[in-house]
Order: sequence, then structure tokens, then C-alpha cells
Amino acid sequence: MKQLWEAFARKHPKAAKWFREGGLFFLISMLVTFLKYLIMLFLPGLFGALAENGWGWPNARFTLLGVPFTFNVIGYAVADGGLAYCIAVWISIVFGECINFPLQRRFTFDNHGPLGRQIPIYASGVVVVNLALNAFNSVWVGVAQHLVPPFIYNIVTTVVAGGICMVVFFAIDKIIFAPGFGQGRPRTAAAEKER
Repeated sequence: MKQLWEAFARKHPKAAKWFREGGLFFLISMLVTFLKYLIMLFLPGLFGALAENGWGWPNARFTLLGVPFTFNVIGYAVADGGLAYCIAVWISIVFGECINFPLQRRFTFDNHGPLGRQIPIYASGVVVVNLALNAFNSVWVGVAQHLVPPFIYNIVTTVVAGGICMVVFFAIDKIIFAPGFGQGRPRTAAAEKER
């Protein structure tokens, strides 16, 4: 098997790099997702008293397919777990990404670029993607929990959220962990002569 891979990598170095990075990215992402799942099994219960407080923005009430739900870009209505669930979700996100970022940087992309430029872009991606997913989930789960069994809406939620996150963060990582990222423009011979 190793010989087949080496032969493939020699013939198709770019494709081999994509397969290697994609495979490692997927494995690390699944590991981090599993850790976040374990955290979410108990963490909302630690903030149990806050579950009775709905907290969200814009906290708009709608009805879809005859089912009322609360639309939030950030936060959760009481029916969806309230402030307790919101705090737990963001703790698990921060915890997971504090593990995911260095693992992907070191093992998947073998990168030693400028953290001062990589971290803000990655953190912005985390916030934007998770706010968008929260908005989707406030509609999907709010409606689906009244129309389909929990295992179905949980599967859809996991597949959609996980799939979107993987695609978006693989693209972000390919940019911020690319060789030469954040090191300014390469100098040309003409620019060197002017110096």
C-alpha cells in the first residue's frame, strides 16, 4: 500500500497533497467534534439555572408550517435551551477551536507562518460560521422538533453544520496556512536592485 501511495504521489504531487491534507483535516475535525459532543453532554447542565432565561438576538417570533419558533442569530430561546445552552455552545466552540487550530496548523498543513495574521482570520471565520449556523438551527430545529423525530433533526443538524464547517474551514486553512501567507509580497529582482 505504501508503494502505491508513493508512486501516486510521485506522478500526481498536487493531488497527493490534497488527499493527505483532506484526510488529516477530516480526521482531526472528527476528533475535535467528538470532544465538543462530549462536552455538550454535561456542560449545559452546569448552567441549568440559566436555561429558564431566553437570551438571543434578534429574538424574533415567526411561524413556519404552522409551527411557532424564535429566530436568533446568536443565543437561544427558552424552548431551545436558553442562556445555559448558549454559554455551553460557545464554551465548546472556543475549546474545540483552541485544539483544532494548532493541530491543523502543525500536522495537516505543517505550517509555521505568522500567528498574528492567522489567528484573527481564523477567529473571524469561527464567529461568522457559527452565527450563520445558529441562525439556520434556530429555524430548522425550532420547526423540525415539532414535525419529525429527534434523531432525524439531530442527524440533519449534525450533517449540515459539520459539512458546512468542514468546507469553510478547509478553505480558510488552505489560505492562512499556505506557504508565504502573511509574509508580504515576494521581492522581484527589479525591486531588489532599487534597494
